[in-house]
Amino acid sequence: MRLFTSILVALCFANGLIAQHTVGLLSYNPSKSYDGLNLIYPHNQSTVYLLNNCGEIVHTWTDAANQRPGNTAYLMPNGNLVKTKRPANVTNDAIWAGGGGAVVEIRDWENSLLWSYTLNDTLRRLHHDIAVTPDNTILMIVWEKKTTIEAIQAGRNPANLPDNEIWPDYIIEVDPNTSQIIWEWHAWDHLIQDVDPAQNNFGDVAAHPELIDLNWDTSDGDADWMHSNAIDYDPINDQILLSVPTFHEVWIIDHTTTSAEAASHSGGFSGRGGDLMYRWGNPVAYRAGDSTDQRLFYQHAARWIDDFIDPIDPQYGKIQVYNNQISTTFAQANVFSTGFDMYTWSFPMNGNVWGPDTYDLTILHPDPAKMVSDGLSSIQYLPNGNYLILAGRPGYAFEITPNQEIVWEYKTPLLNGNPVAQGTQLNAGSNQTFRMDRYPTDYPAFAGRDLSAKGWIELNPDTAFCDLLVSAVNVNRDYKLELYPNPATDMVTLDWTAGIYADIEVFDALGKPVQAMMRLSGGRRYLDTSTWPSGMYFVRINGQTVRRLLVGH
Repeated sequence: MRLFTSILVALCFANGLIAQHTVGLLSYNPSKSYDGLNLIYPHNQSTVYLLNNCGEIVHTWTDAANQRPGNTAYLMPNGNLVKTKRPANVTNDAIWAGGGGAVVEIRDWENSLLWSYTLNDTLRRLHHDIAVTPDNTILMIVWEKKTTIEAIQAGRNPANLPDNEIWPDYIIEVDPNTSQIIWEWHAWDHLIQDVDPAQNNFGDVAAHPELIDLNWDTSDGDADWMHSNAIDYDPINDQILLSVPTFHEVWIIDHTTTSAEAASHSGGFSGRGGDLMYRWGNPVAYRAGDSTDQRLFYQHAARWIDDFIDPIDPQYGKIQVYNNQISTTFAQANVFSTGFDMYTWSFPMNGNVWGPDTYDLTILHPDPAKMVSDGLSSIQYLPNGNYLILAGRPGYAFEITPNQEIVWEYKTPLLNGNPVAQGTQLNAGSNQTFRMDRYPTDYPAFAGRDLSAKGWIELNPDTAFCDLLVSAVNVNRDYKLELYPNPATDMVTLDWTAGIYADIEVFDALGKPVQAMMRLSGGRRYLDTSTWPSGMYFVRINGQTVRRLLVGH
C-alpha cells in the first residue's frame, strides 16, 4: 500500500494535479530540476530566506520589523550575505521612488553585522541593486539630485521638469575595508542634447550613440529619469552592465578607467573613457531605427550568464534579461549575445547601431499569462541548462527545461509581508518578490552548515507534500543516477556511481513490479524494455522512487 501511495503521489507531481496548493511549492520534478538552494528577499518585510527545492526554510537572515528590501541580496562563497535595505517609513525622505534603498550591509552566516554603508541624504540615495566584485568591493547604483537650474544648463527641456528636479543615476564602487569610494561613474558626465544650442552638451544626438540624450523621456518628466534597476560586473573584461528600463536599454561601461577617465570621453581599454561602450534594446533612444527595432521593454534583472557554469557552456557570456512590458498583458525572458571583440575591445555595430538584430533565445511559460509582471522579476540560467524565472508582481517562480517542461514552481506565500495559510489565493502585487537566485548544493558557502529543514514560510503547510521527493533528491545527488534514453523503446541504460551498492527496482504506474530487485555495484545496468507495455514506469533505488521512465513502442 505504501508503494502504491508513493506512486500516486509521484504521478500527481508529474502532472501537476495537486490543485489545493496555492502558495509555496506548487510542483516539483526532482529528476529534471536543478538541485540547489533558493535565495529570496520578498517585499514588504525584512527577512532574507534560503529555501530548499521543497520550499522549506533552511536558513534566514532576519532584521528589524521596520526595515524593507532595497532591493537585492547576494550570498558570498564564504557564507556572508551582502544585502540592501531601507527604513519602511520614507515619508520625509528627500529622494524617494520605487526601488529606493539606503543601506548596504554585510552579515555573516549567523546574521552578525560585519559592515554597513549608508547613502541617503538630500542629494543622493542608493537604489535597486548592487554587484560584488572578486576583489570584494561593491558597485552600487545611486540617484543624484539635480536642480532645475542645473538641468536646464545641461540642456534639459524646461517643459520636461514638472518636479523641478531630475535624478540621473551614477555608480560608486565602495571598498568595505575602508568604507571609501574608490571609483565612480556619472551619467551626467556623458550627456548630449539638441534642444538648446545656448546650453551645455549641445550636439547631434544621432551622431553620438555613445552619449545619453538628456531629453529622452518616457515618464512624463518624472524626476526618476533613468530608474536603473540592475547592475552586474564582468571580471574577465572589467566591464559593468547597467539596466536602464526607462530607456528600454542595457548599457555597458568600461571599468578599466580611473574615476577621472570615467568622467571623460577617453581612456581605459576602450579608449572611450566613461562614454557608453555598448547599448542595446532600443536604438530609437539615440535616434537610430524606429519602434520596430525595439527589443527591450522596461526590462529587469539584466545580467551576464557566468554564475556557476563552465566557460565552455554555449550560453556563457551572453546576457539574460526579463522583458517585462512587451505589452500590458505579455512578458517574456530573453538571452542575447553582444558579440564583444576582446582584441579590438569593442562591440560590433551596423552603422551607428549595436547588434544583435534580435535575441538568441526567448523563454515563455506554456501559460504566458503567468509571466505577466510590469516590474520586478528575474531570470537565471542554471548549470543543467534549465532556466529559473521569477514573475515578480505575482511572486511566482518556475524552472523550465529547454524542452519547455515546467519542472519546479513556487509562489511566495506572503500577503503584504505576512505569511498566509496554504490554500490562500493571492492577487498579483500582494506578494511581490524582486528576484530569486538558486545556488548549487556544493556552493562553498554551504560547506559544514546546518541546512536541515526548519519549517515553511506559509502557515498550515502541507508537511507531506515533498517528503518523498526530498529523499529522491538526496539519492539522485549521492548516486548520480543517469537513465537513458528517456522516453525509451527497447533498451534503457542506468548509470550510477561505480562501487556503490544499489538495490534497483522498476514498477509500473499501478505499483506492479516489472523488474525485480537487483543488488548491483558495478555502476551500469541495461534493462530490456522491449516487452514492457507502453506507459509510465518508476525506477527505485534503495526504496526511493527517483526517476520516471516513459516507454513507448
